[in-house]
Amino acid sequence: MAKSKPVVNDQLSYKKPSFWQLLVQNKTLILMCTPAIIFFFVFSYMPMPGAYIAFTNFQYNKGIFNSPFIGLQNFKFLFMSGQLTLLLKNTVLYNIAFILIGNLLQLMFAILLNEVASKWFKKTTQSMMFLPYFISDVLVSLLVYNLLNYDYGFISNLVRNMGSEMAKVYQMPNAWPIIIVLVNLWKGTGYGTVVYFAAITGMDTSMMEAAQIDGANGFQRIRYITLPTLKPTVVILFLFAVGGILKGNFGLFYNLVGNNSMLFKTTDIIETYVYRSMMNSFNFAQSSAVGLFQSVVGFFIVIGANAFAKKLDPDYALF
Repeated sequence: MAKSKPVVNDQLSYKKPSFWQLLVQNKTLILMCTPAIIFFFVFSYMPMPGAYIAFTNFQYNKGIFNSPFIGLQNFKFLFMSGQLTLLLKNTVLYNIAFILIGNLLQLMFAILLNEVASKWFKKTTQSMMFLPYFISDVLVSLLVYNLLNYDYGFISNLVRNMGSEMAKVYQMPNAWPIIIVLVNLWKGTGYGTVVYFAAITGMDTSMMEAAQIDGANGFQRIRYITLPTLKPTVVILFLFAVGGILKGNFGLFYNLVGNNSMLFKTTDIIETYVYRSMMNSFNFAQSSAVGLFQSVVGFFIVIGANAFAKKLDPDYALF
């Protein structure tokens, strides 16, 4: 009885391309990404060795790496100040409000703009919403001051003309969380809306057309097509934002509040506290220690949030 011949697989075994082969295959994409790669390399990776200053008693004449090494002494400044709990609470709560409310408004405005048929109205609205993003925090603080100032502010005069008395807002710490959140939303909502709107315009229009043919109304198209399509973008932007949850917008907070100690209870964040503490001593090592602390904690928060997103759906994770 003749033995059966083994089946020979005629297909060639797949060989994974090397790193250099992938570079050659994707040379056009790499060339397009080169400016961003150079930017992050120069401004994010090259300065990393300078973080060593946080562990030294920095002396100008010796430089960073020749200054005496003192370990974690610089980190005690923040932990022994007695203000760490308040600073962390203010910084985290403000950023949570910025992230949640901001992304919700940005998503809502982007969807509403997408439903508008007039291209002229879309472009005009985007430009008007985007404009506050380019206004400096100094001008924003001046605008807020001229609105809320007790003596000659616009709102104060308006209230007096109506026969009432304007409250002294710059002596009311509980009012400023609302004011700061509103100002931040006014500045940043337009930018985020454009980002989400760009993601919406990149959607496959055939799905929308098929839904319209099947009789789906506007709310159904938003619920079953637009929102699920935007979900990866929302998750990625959320992960990016979570990484800076311990970093406040120094320019916004300092220009709005300044050195008004009556408002520090509800407006003081890590950056403003460190700035006031270092303004006279010029201790760069301690301020670097605080920045390193924020970055390390933010890194682990991103890792944790990314692991959670990956567990829910691997396609939504950053890595």
